[in-house]
Amino acid sequence: MGLYVGMDVSLKETSICVVNGDGKIVCEGVVLSAPDAIAAFLRSKAPGAARIGLETGPTTTWLWHELRARGLPVICIDARHAKSALTLQINKSDRNDAVGLARIMQAGWYKEVRVKRLDCHEVRAVLNSRALLVKIRRDLSNQIRGLLKNVGLIIGKAKGHVFTCRVEELVAGQDLLVEAVRPLLVVRDKVGREIAALDRKLLALARGKAESRRLMTVPGIGPLTALAFSAAIDEPNRFKRSRSVGAYFGLTPRRHASGEVDWTGRVSKCGDALVRSYLFEAAGVLLTRVPQWCALKAWGLRLARRVGLKKAKVAVARKLAVILHRMWRDGTDFNWTTKETATA
Repeated sequence: MGLYVGMDVSLKETSICVVNGDGKIVCEGVVLSAPDAIAAFLRSKAPGAARIGLETGPTTTWLWHELRARGLPVICIDARHAKSALTLQINKSDRNDAVGLARIMQAGWYKEVRVKRLDCHEVRAVLNSRALLVKIRRDLSNQIRGLLKNVGLIIGKAKGHVFTCRVEELVAGQDLLVEAVRPLLVVRDKVGREIAALDRKLLALARGKAESRRLMTVPGIGPLTALAFSAAIDEPNRFKRSRSVGAYFGLTPRRHASGEVDWTGRVSKCGDALVRSYLFEAAGVLLTRVPQWCALKAWGLRLARRVGLKKAKVAVARKLAVILHRMWRDGTDFNWTTKETATA
């Protein structure tokens, strides 16, 4: 009779439960949240375990790769799916969660989550850092605008170094305002330089990857979108159909059907929010800034005239996700068309 293991992982300790094929507890224990300690416990208490389950969490990627490297059949399951089963328990504790996860493994009622490669997480870490710096710079700019607006000083449209010059011009001769604004300007300029440095690194990284260069042949797709898309997908063959990628990034509408009720709502916004926002921006660039024509742009503009530009951008973003995946999987570049052919 096979053995099944559930692990409830925290930062310091991991609760482990082993059950047999009938769901009866064989042994339990608490070990340090370190791969060597977990592997030693499993080899001594559950040798030849059929399935070892843990939920998605902050340290899941690291533990999954380390335990897999030690030859253990670790399965990462969706925490939302596991929560639906674990909430049936009366008492919530790490020990009870481990027992519940072990029985989920024994029953086979789980949704496995694909754990991406570590290099994909490294690229994503750089992209997240850049996104945070961009937000900080925007917040600093808005704070400066608000401080000056209170005393009737309007900055107007200004970006980059022009923004700094405009602010210094407005506050010249006003000592208290200078003291209030100067630290914010210094930090804003420093953040801007760090963003520019990350942009150069990401551009070099995108140029060094064959799949990123291929994805960048699509109009509107730059190095950031190409890197974010490839890091989120990891392996294109994991999707049997390219149209599933649109749903994976939350760009397809929700649907609720029960009895006589059947309605379609807005897009689900599930999955990777950063990639979804990049695809939406790329769709806007394609529809409004790219001068060259293609069938996708013609389709998007026709849709915009019928339902509005915003909804058309969402639809084009979904199509971009599908096209990017198909190009990556087939190893082909984007197919341009003439205006006459596209609008025919």
